[in-house]
Amino acid sequence: MSGSSAATGPETRLQRLLGFLASDPQNLRLIADAAGAAFDEGLLGETLRLLDRHAAIAPLPPALLNLKGLATLGRREFGEAGAIFEALLAGAPDDPALRFNLAWCRAMTHDYAGALALLDEAVLATAPRAAALKVQMLHQLGPLEDALACGMGLAELYPDDQVLMGALAVVAIDAEDVELAEAYARRAGEGHDGLSTLGMLQLSADQIDPALALFDRALASYGDSGRGLLGKGLALMIKGEPAAAAACLDRSAEIFGGHVGTWVASGWAHVVMGDVAGARRSFEAALALDDRFAETQGALAVLDLMEGDLAGAKRRSTVALRLDRECLSAALAKSLIAASEGHAGRAEQIREAALNAPIGPGGRTIAQTMVALGMAGPKGSGAG
Repeated sequence: MSGSSAATGPETRLQRLLGFLASDPQNLRLIADAAGAAFDEGLLGETLRLLDRHAAIAPLPPALLNLKGLATLGRREFGEAGAIFEALLAGAPDDPALRFNLAWCRAMTHDYAGALALLDEAVLATAPRAAALKVQMLHQLGPLEDALACGMGLAELYPDDQVLMGALAVVAIDAEDVELAEAYARRAGEGHDGLSTLGMLQLSADQIDPALALFDRALASYGDSGRGLLGKGLALMIKGEPAAAAACLDRSAEIFGGHVGTWVASGWAHVVMGDVAGARRSFEAALALDDRFAETQGALAVLDLMEGDLAGAKRRSTVALRLDRECLSAALAKSLIAASEGHAGRAEQIREAALNAPIGPGGRTIAQTMVALGMAGPKGSGAG
């Protein structure tokens, strides 16, 4: 009985071109065409390999340099991609596509002013994401009123731009204009910024399951949505699922990097799941960002108490209350110090009280305070 080879699918354009290149390896036109085909198929590493092969024979012309920039950008190597687009822009300073691509690279490397400077009217009229990016850069640079004013004008020019509406929803919620935030979020379709904004509004109204559904939709749209992960983590904390909450909040804190409140929320999730080392990592990260944020000092006081450091807990809670007389975590620490000095079982008491005990003015809980911090929000969205 004779064997038969396994069935294969139809040959792709890239495979055909690579076959031709095997017979004519120095053919620059074939190499360029193959690089373009690899990019079209989403094979970014192969695209760059072929472009390097071309460059070893002859310098890349502008069209292929642009392709290299796009492939590098697709690999999220923003610094290298930005250098490529900057070099190309020197020869074509008014090219709106190049200006937008360089602006995007600068935004991703936190050069917000440099990105904003590139987003002129021609870029806004040409690049689909340019209007939203401009609002996001103004949001980062502040004040919020400037971002809102510019964004509202752009919304009149581009009323069907759902990404822009999502960016505006984020600015509005950070400006504590709940009605405006909801209005823009509802115009943002399935974009993650709009959905996560609606989720935070539901969460602040104690509608936990509807909020979770919205955060899941946001994360289905973009898995690294910082606000989607933040909101989902907070909702899971309230539902009593600290391990799942910690995973979401840790990732959100990494995406935002500089948002103290997200690190603090992450720390509380670790506290409740009994992971003292993980809690301390998150709280210390928050402290490194801002040692005058009262909730961080109070949270560390609670952690000191869990680890039996009564003197440290007293000192930190005093510092926290000096910074903010209504600091909830410091109030929790003080009450636990008074109730359980010298007694066993302190850590378990703290874990039980940490999220759901009404402590602060008006009966606020730690969980409610974390939601409020989430509503205040980090700048931007963690968008990609």
